[in-house]
Amino acid sequence: MDSLIAASARALAAGDVLGALKRVALRDDPPALALRGIAMAQLGEHTRARELLRRAARGFGAHEELARARCVVAEAEVALAVRDLSGSPRSLTAALSTLEAHADHANALQAQLIAARRLLLLGRLDETEAVLSLLDTRGLPPSLTAVAELTAAELALRSLRVDAARAALARAHDAAMRSGVPALLAEVAEARTALDRPAARHLFAGGERALRLDEVAELMASGALVIDACRRALGTGSAWRSLARRPVLFTLARTLAEAWPGDVDREALIACAFHTHRPNESHRARLRVEIGRLRALVTTLAGIEASARGFVLKPFDGRTVVLLAPPIDGEQAALEALLADGAAWSTSALAQALGGSQRTVQRALAELESAGRVRSIGQARARRWLAPPLAGFTTILLLPTALQME
Repeated sequence: MDSLIAASARALAAGDVLGALKRVALRDDPPALALRGIAMAQLGEHTRARELLRRAARGFGAHEELARARCVVAEAEVALAVRDLSGSPRSLTAALSTLEAHADHANALQAQLIAARRLLLLGRLDETEAVLSLLDTRGLPPSLTAVAELTAAELALRSLRVDAARAALARAHDAAMRSGVPALLAEVAEARTALDRPAARHLFAGGERALRLDEVAELMASGALVIDACRRALGTGSAWRSLARRPVLFTLARTLAEAWPGDVDREALIACAFHTHRPNESHRARLRVEIGRLRALVTTLAGIEASARGFVLKPFDGRTVVLLAPPIDGEQAALEALLADGAAWSTSALAQALGGSQRTVQRALAELESAGRVRSIGQARARRWLAPPLAGFTTILLLPTALQME
């Protein structure tokens, strides 16, 4: 490695992007192309960065598999930054194996962190935890330690383990301070604010109350029967039932929870669940069928009894009923939560993260765009979607698979 390449690499590691570029901007050899690609990524020029990194990977010879693997890892990180989740993780896995075989522990850890952060975006929390459990940050640069702790903190937050998240953020702050990279310090500071922002609303007769994440966690552990409109689920303690893919059943459960301890008129249930104000006998028959399905689903948690005018929710063991609502209203709250990270998402990446179809996401985006809540850039396959940050509250509970359900 020549002196200019070494100096450029040191500048990048210290966060001096312009200083790194100044040393290699006019060079087209593979090491310089790779460093230029990383620098352009840090400046936000992601398309140019990916092009440079691919040129660098092609430029390294067959005997330089370690350098090629580093380029693959760098490009995978750029893909994650632009929310390109369509690629296969096989190339990153192969690069990780090469890095480990050559004892390049720092870049191997980087590859593992990219894999973990990708899984987090997709809401696959169990797999993320499995990847993080294999990490060993001892003796590695503090910048990588900070990223590892930030990833662990996000996983803990999305699992509602608030104390673990606080501890991970404290370790991330210490590592970011030792790294001296301002961007890392800013990212840790932003993550810490999520702990103090409203994350949900507790709805009750006559009003509502904003809850922080730690207050939500306390409520979940209180023994109450929680109807969670953030994740469309209901349960108590460790026993949860997801209704995310059964919108009619969740609407019935929420309507019953809103009226608890009273009952709900059959006409009102039909209007909420089936969106009609002129019910007929077929609607009433369908209501009986759906109530039966909901009763079977929650049979270990609560009963649903018929009353003179409708139905009433009866939790077992004298439990109270708590209704949690998202911090923002609307059918597309989860979609807005994903876009609120400030990154430009493709329609396919949004559909993959939400576990829905691209057509459904496209319709939702069109509605949000007409309301002025999102905007698009680019055309056709290059189109990406952006939304302004949702300031004032955290959207952790709205992200995909925020809590494991039984």
